[in-house]
Amino acid sequence: MHTARLVNLSQPLRLWALLLCAFALAGCASLSQREPVRINVVGLDPLPGQGMEMRFAVKLRVQNPNDTAIDFDGIALELELNDAPFATGVSDQRGSVARFGEAVMSVPVTVSAIAVVRQALGVLDGKPSASVPYTVRGRLAGGVLGGVRFSDSGKLSLPDSLQGLR
Repeated sequence: MHTARLVNLSQPLRLWALLLCAFALAGCASLSQREPVRINVVGLDPLPGQGMEMRFAVKLRVQNPNDTAIDFDGIALELELNDAPFATGVSDQRGSVARFGEAVMSVPVTVSAIAVVRQALGVLDGKPSASVPYTVRGRLAGGVLGGVRFSDSGKLSLPDSLQGLR
């Protein structure tokens, strides 16, 4: 009789545990349905640098195609040109990208002298072309899951007036 009572008590606990697991799995599944943010480089302004480094303020337009706002408290950015690291930057900027909205943010990036030399050597080795492949990667920090990653890639086309200078 004593063992039958223990079995009866454990059945409601099993039911609660099963329901809890089902809700947890449903919650995790709904988190993975976020669309990736869209990013466009919309500006590049020079900043003062130190020594041989170059600094720029990269202006990014971040579009949020999701039904919930993205709150962030920092941003990290990496830029590659010709499949080689070129510039990196971080900012402790805080903000929010509204649901189905967009925001423009500015991130200071540093281009090391080594990166400039590497790109120049690529031009001297016969790699110049009318367009340069680029990749932008980054992360909006914050939120429950640690942030939102983004990336964009494409080709930068040189104006016709500069193509003859190669």
